[in-house]
Amino acid sequence: MTDTSVLYYGEDNIHYEVVRKEAKGKSKNDTLIDEKSKPSKVIIKVHPDQRVVVTAPIDASDAMIHDAISKQARWIWQSLQDFAKQKDHVLLKRYVSGETQFYLGRRYVLKVVVDSKRTAGVKLWRGKLQVIVPQNDNDIGFEAQATKVKSLLDKWYKQRADIIFTERLTAVLPKASWVTDTPPLKIMSMQKQWGSCSIKGNLNLNAHLVKAPKECIDYVILHELCHLKEHNHSERFWCLLTQVMPNWKEIKAKLDGMAELYLNE
Repeated sequence: MTDTSVLYYGEDNIHYEVVRKEAKGKSKNDTLIDEKSKPSKVIIKVHPDQRVVVTAPIDASDAMIHDAISKQARWIWQSLQDFAKQKDHVLLKRYVSGETQFYLGRRYVLKVVVDSKRTAGVKLWRGKLQVIVPQNDNDIGFEAQATKVKSLLDKWYKQRADIIFTERLTAVLPKASWVTDTPPLKIMSMQKQWGSCSIKGNLNLNAHLVKAPKECIDYVILHELCHLKEHNHSERFWCLLTQVMPNWKEIKAKLDGMAELYLNE
């Protein structure tokens, strides 16, 4: 059961979602960065996309929820300001030489080479991510060239993701002793999540994840493998994830901290 409401803080209006759940165990969200929990079991989360989500017991009164929100108003407002500042520093890609691209956690300078005699493609070359565009400058405008560079990069990232994710799945699979067969793996472009697991046991991973360090890729894969045994974010799920990756919180924080840059297009 989900509802929406608003908190007035000075001259600002803070909109928030209220999710009422049966008290089974602490619930968490993959993109969680900031969280406050009250003795009343009202849990307040501020997400990187500036959503405020309040989880409360199904029998919690509106007054109880409002009181918990009001007491944390300053913290909520400050968290929203911090996330807004982070977003301001992330500029949209123009796909021109000199921009920064990521691959396996490392930063690479983008170098666009326009050459009608060379085949279109992308490669790592002397510490740079080089994109070959086989047209002359006079034959292609800036917007059209940027579109082509982006298309070539997207294709390259997806190809690399297919190779790297398969390697990492093979490497971490022995930790998931409850998984008897290698699950099918699908590479997708997603903007709101790093991975998912279907009812049939298929793993879906975000192609942008290949921009992150291998330990972050391992975390996401193990997270989804844990869902093959525990299908929700129950306390049992988090205990299972801790068993197979004791330092997952640290790795998740690293991934969350770079999410805006890795997902930037």
